[in-house]
Amino acid sequence: MDLHLKGKRALITASSRGLGYATARGLAMEGVNVAINGRKPSELEKTAKSLSDEFSVDVLALIGDVSETSVPARLVEQVVAAWGGLDILVTNAGGPPSGTFESFDDAAWQKAIDATLLSHVRLIRAALPFLRQSKDPSVLTITSYTVKQPLPNLVLSNSIRAATVGLTKTLALELGSQGIRFNSILPAWTATERTLELDTYRAQLNRITLEEERQKKAKETALGRMGTPEEFANAAVFLVSPAASYITGVMLTVDGGLYKGTL
Repeated sequence: MDLHLKGKRALITASSRGLGYATARGLAMEGVNVAINGRKPSELEKTAKSLSDEFSVDVLALIGDVSETSVPARLVEQVVAAWGGLDILVTNAGGPPSGTFESFDDAAWQKAIDATLLSHVRLIRAALPFLRQSKDPSVLTITSYTVKQPLPNLVLSNSIRAATVGLTKTLALELGSQGIRFNSILPAWTATERTLELDTYRAQLNRITLEEERQKKAKETALGRMGTPEEFANAAVFLVSPAASYITGVMLTVDGGLYKGTL
Protein backbone atom coordinates (compact mmCIF):
# COMPACT_ATOMS: atom_id res chain seq x y z
CA MET A 1 0.00 0.00 0.00
CA ASP A 2 1.24 3.46 -0.89
CA LEU A 3 0.77 5.60 2.24
CA HIS A 4 1.28 8.83 0.22
CA LEU A 5 3.82 10.11 2.73
CA LYS A 6 6.81 10.89 0.54
CA GLY A 7 7.95 14.49 0.91
CA LYS A 8 5.79 15.22 3.97
CA ARG A 9 7.27 17.15 6.92
CA ALA A 10 7.02 15.71 10.42
CA LEU A 11 8.01 16.74 13.93
CA ILE A 12 8.34 13.88 16.42
CA THR A 13 9.22 14.87 19.97
CA ALA A 14 11.18 12.78 22.47
CA SER A 15 12.50 10.79 19.53
CA SER A 16 16.18 10.14 20.16
CA ARG A 17 15.23 6.67 21.39
CA GLY A 18 12.31 4.39 22.19
CA LEU A 19 8.89 4.73 20.59
CA GLY A 20 9.62 8.23 19.34
CA TYR A 21 12.73 7.09 17.50
CA ALA A 22 10.96 4.06 16.05
CA THR A 23 8.21 6.35 14.73
CA ALA A 24 10.71 8.79 13.23
CA ARG A 25 12.54 5.93 11.56
CA GLY A 26 9.31 4.46 10.21
CA LEU A 27 8.34 7.82 8.73
CA ALA A 28 11.80 8.36 7.24
CA MET A 29 11.52 4.92 5.63
CA GLU A 30 8.40 6.21 3.85
CA GLY A 31 10.22 9.28 2.54
CA VAL A 32 9.12 11.78 5.18
CA ASN A 33 11.47 14.58 6.21
CA VAL A 34 11.71 14.18 9.98
CA ALA A 35 12.54 16.59 12.78
CA ILE A 36 13.62 14.65 15.85
CA ASN A 37 13.92 16.02 19.36
CA GLY A 38 15.66 15.16 22.60
CA ARG A 39 17.43 16.64 25.59
CA LYS A 40 20.90 15.18 25.08
CA PRO A 41 22.81 16.77 22.16
CA SER A 42 25.27 13.92 21.60
CA GLU A 43 22.56 11.25 21.62
CA LEU A 44 20.32 13.30 19.34
CA GLU A 45 23.05 14.05 16.81
CA LYS A 46 23.97 10.38 16.68
CA THR A 47 20.34 9.46 16.00
CA ALA A 48 19.99 12.15 13.31
CA LYS A 49 23.13 10.94 11.53
CA SER A 50 21.91 7.35 11.65
CA LEU A 51 18.58 8.31 10.04
CA SER A 52 20.10 10.56 7.38
CA ASP A 53 22.68 7.90 6.48
CA GLU A 54 20.04 5.19 6.18
CA PHE A 55 17.35 7.12 4.28
CA SER A 56 17.40 9.84 1.62
CA VAL A 57 15.42 12.39 3.63
CA ASP A 58 16.14 15.62 5.49
CA VAL A 59 16.64 15.14 9.22
CA LEU A 60 16.59 18.00 11.73
CA ALA A 61 18.01 17.48 15.22
CA LEU A 62 16.23 19.82 17.65
CA ILE A 63 17.46 20.05 21.23
CA GLY A 64 14.97 20.81 23.98
CA ASP A 65 12.93 19.54 26.91
CA VAL A 66 9.26 19.65 25.86
CA SER A 67 8.17 19.98 29.49
CA GLU A 68 9.63 23.50 29.53
CA THR A 69 7.11 26.20 28.68
CA SER A 70 8.93 27.86 25.76
CA VAL A 71 10.38 24.78 24.07
CA PRO A 72 7.35 23.41 22.12
CA ALA A 73 6.80 26.67 20.20
CA ARG A 74 10.52 26.96 19.49
CA LEU A 75 10.64 23.44 18.03
CA VAL A 76 7.73 24.18 15.70
CA GLU A 77 9.33 27.47 14.65
CA GLN A 78 12.58 25.69 13.80
CA VAL A 79 10.79 23.14 11.63
CA VAL A 80 8.85 25.81 9.75
CA ALA A 81 11.97 27.92 9.28
CA ALA A 82 13.77 24.95 7.73
CA TRP A 83 10.97 23.48 5.60
CA GLY A 84 8.36 26.19 5.21
CA GLY A 85 5.60 24.24 6.93
CA LEU A 86 4.50 21.17 8.86
CA ASP A 87 2.25 18.25 7.90
CA ILE A 88 2.58 15.75 10.73
CA LEU A 89 2.98 16.28 14.47
CA VAL A 90 3.71 13.37 16.80
CA THR A 91 3.63 14.49 20.42
CA ASN A 92 5.59 12.28 22.77
CA ALA A 93 7.27 12.79 26.14
CA GLY A 94 9.04 10.70 28.72
CA GLY A 95 6.72 9.14 31.28
CA PRO A 96 6.52 10.33 34.89
CA PRO A 97 8.15 8.33 37.70
CA SER A 98 6.58 5.26 39.29
CA GLY A 99 5.06 5.46 42.75
CA THR A 100 1.90 5.41 44.83
CA PHE A 101 -0.43 8.35 45.49
CA GLU A 102 1.06 9.26 48.85
CA SER A 103 4.62 9.28 47.53
CA PHE A 104 4.14 12.45 45.44
CA ASP A 105 3.77 16.07 46.53
CA ASP A 106 2.35 19.00 44.55
CA ALA A 107 5.70 19.71 42.91
CA ALA A 108 5.91 16.16 41.55
CA TRP A 109 2.37 16.39 40.20
CA GLN A 110 3.06 19.71 38.50
CA LYS A 111 6.26 18.41 36.92
CA ALA A 112 4.37 15.39 35.58
CA ILE A 113 1.56 17.58 34.24
CA ASP A 114 4.04 19.81 32.42
CA ALA A 115 5.71 16.83 30.77
CA THR A 116 2.79 14.47 30.21
CA LEU A 117 -0.09 16.83 29.41
CA LEU A 118 0.99 20.42 28.80
CA SER A 119 3.75 19.41 26.40
CA HIS A 120 1.03 18.04 24.09
CA VAL A 121 -1.10 21.16 24.57
CA ARG A 122 1.75 23.55 23.79
CA LEU A 123 3.03 21.61 20.79
CA ILE A 124 -0.42 21.39 19.21
CA ARG A 125 -1.17 25.05 19.90
CA ALA A 126 2.08 26.12 18.23
CA ALA A 127 1.61 23.79 15.27
CA LEU A 128 -2.04 24.55 14.45
CA PRO A 129 -1.44 27.60 12.20
CA PHE A 130 0.90 25.54 10.02
CA LEU A 131 -1.19 22.36 10.08
CA ARG A 132 -4.08 24.44 8.73
CA GLN A 133 -1.92 25.23 5.70
CA SER A 134 -1.08 21.57 5.04
CA LYS A 135 -2.86 19.44 2.46
CA ASP A 136 -2.84 16.38 4.76
CA PRO A 137 -2.48 17.53 8.39
CA SER A 138 -2.34 14.92 11.12
CA VAL A 139 -1.56 14.85 14.84
CA LEU A 140 -0.75 11.75 16.87
CA THR A 141 -0.43 11.80 20.65
CA ILE A 142 1.42 8.94 22.30
CA THR A 143 -0.14 7.95 25.61
CA SER A 144 -0.56 4.52 27.27
CA TYR A 145 -3.04 1.66 27.57
CA THR A 146 -3.16 2.51 31.30
CA VAL A 147 -5.72 5.22 30.50
CA LYS A 148 -8.11 2.27 29.98
CA GLN A 149 -6.63 -0.16 32.48
CA PRO A 150 -4.70 1.64 35.26
CA LEU A 151 -1.66 -0.09 36.73
CA PRO A 152 -0.54 -0.11 40.37
CA ASN A 153 2.29 2.27 41.29
CA LEU A 154 1.73 4.45 38.21
CA VAL A 155 -0.67 7.00 39.64
CA LEU A 156 0.89 9.95 37.81
CA SER A 157 0.85 8.25 34.42
CA ASN A 158 -2.61 6.71 34.94
CA SER A 159 -4.12 10.07 35.81
CA ILE A 160 -2.40 12.55 33.52
CA ARG A 161 -2.27 10.49 30.32
CA ALA A 162 -6.06 10.15 30.58
CA ALA A 163 -6.26 13.93 30.24
CA THR A 164 -4.21 13.76 27.03
CA VAL A 165 -6.64 11.23 25.58
CA GLY A 166 -9.49 13.58 26.45
CA LEU A 167 -7.65 16.40 24.74
CA THR A 168 -7.04 14.31 21.61
CA LYS A 169 -10.68 13.27 21.26
CA THR A 170 -11.90 16.82 21.86
CA LEU A 171 -9.59 18.27 19.21
CA ALA A 172 -10.66 15.61 16.71
CA LEU A 173 -14.22 16.86 17.15
CA GLU A 174 -13.36 20.57 17.25
CA LEU A 175 -11.01 20.64 14.27
CA GLY A 176 -12.30 17.85 12.07
CA SER A 177 -14.19 20.34 9.93
CA GLN A 178 -10.82 21.95 9.13
CA GLY A 179 -9.44 18.64 7.90
CA ILE A 180 -7.00 18.13 10.77
CA ARG A 181 -7.01 14.58 12.13
CA PHE A 182 -6.18 13.75 15.75
CA ASN A 183 -5.52 10.21 16.99
CA SER A 184 -3.72 8.61 19.90
CA ILE A 185 -1.86 5.34 20.32
CA LEU A 186 -2.09 3.63 23.69
CA PRO A 187 0.89 1.25 23.82
CA ALA A 188 1.34 -1.46 26.41
CA TRP A 189 4.59 -3.13 27.31
CA THR A 190 7.04 -2.56 24.49
CA ALA A 191 10.73 -3.42 24.59
CA THR A 192 12.13 0.10 25.11
CA GLU A 193 14.52 1.72 27.57
CA ARG A 194 11.55 3.21 29.46
CA THR A 195 10.00 -0.23 29.94
CA LEU A 196 13.29 -1.57 31.23
CA GLU A 197 13.33 1.18 33.88
CA LEU A 198 9.76 0.40 34.95
CA ASP A 199 10.41 -3.34 34.98
CA THR A 200 13.47 -2.85 37.16
CA TYR A 201 11.40 -0.83 39.65
CA ARG A 202 8.56 -3.37 39.68
CA ALA A 203 10.96 -6.32 40.04
CA GLN A 204 12.46 -4.72 43.12
CA LEU A 205 9.00 -3.98 44.50
CA ASN A 206 7.86 -7.57 43.90
CA ARG A 207 11.18 -9.04 45.07
CA ILE A 208 11.75 -11.02 41.90
CA THR A 209 14.37 -10.89 39.16
CA LEU A 210 14.09 -8.56 36.19
CA GLU A 211 13.71 -11.51 33.83
CA GLU A 212 10.87 -12.95 35.93
CA GLU A 213 9.11 -9.59 35.85
CA ARG A 214 9.41 -9.39 32.07
CA GLN A 215 8.19 -12.94 31.57
CA LYS A 216 5.21 -12.26 33.82
CA LYS A 217 4.27 -9.25 31.67
CA ALA A 218 4.61 -11.19 28.44
CA LYS A 219 2.26 -13.91 29.69
CA GLU A 220 -0.46 -11.31 30.37
CA THR A 221 -0.81 -10.54 26.64
CA ALA A 222 -2.88 -12.57 24.19
CA LEU A 223 0.20 -13.01 22.00
CA GLY A 224 2.41 -14.10 24.89
CA ARG A 225 5.19 -11.57 24.29
CA MET A 226 6.15 -7.93 24.47
CA GLY A 227 5.81 -5.74 21.44
CA THR A 228 8.71 -4.21 19.57
CA PRO A 229 9.17 -0.49 18.86
CA GLU A 230 8.92 -1.29 15.14
CA GLU A 231 5.47 -2.82 15.63
CA PHE A 232 4.34 0.34 17.38
CA ALA A 233 5.83 2.49 14.62
CA ASN A 234 3.97 0.56 11.91
CA ALA A 235 0.66 1.58 13.50
CA ALA A 236 1.82 5.16 14.07
CA VAL A 237 3.01 5.66 10.51
CA PHE A 238 -0.27 4.41 9.11
CA LEU A 239 -2.40 6.60 11.40
CA VAL A 240 -0.62 9.83 10.46
CA SER A 241 -0.57 8.99 6.75
CA PRO A 242 -3.08 10.16 4.10
CA ALA A 243 -3.96 6.47 3.69
CA ALA A 244 -5.82 6.83 7.02
CA SER A 245 -7.67 9.93 5.83
CA TYR A 246 -11.04 8.86 7.31
CA ILE A 247 -9.66 7.89 10.73
CA THR A 248 -9.81 10.53 13.47
CA GLY A 249 -10.59 10.55 17.17
CA VAL A 250 -9.30 6.98 17.54
CA MET A 251 -7.57 5.78 20.70
CA LEU A 252 -5.74 2.72 19.41
CA THR A 253 -4.32 0.18 21.84
CA VAL A 254 -1.16 -1.41 20.46
CA ASP A 255 -0.79 -3.97 23.20
CA GLY A 256 -0.73 -7.53 21.89
CA GLY A 257 -4.16 -8.10 23.42
CA LEU A 258 -3.17 -7.08 26.96
CA TYR A 259 -6.19 -4.84 27.49
CA LYS A 260 -9.15 -7.11 28.23
CA GLY A 261 -12.00 -4.62 27.84
CA THR A 262 -14.36 -4.44 24.87
CA LEU A 263 -14.51 -0.63 24.61
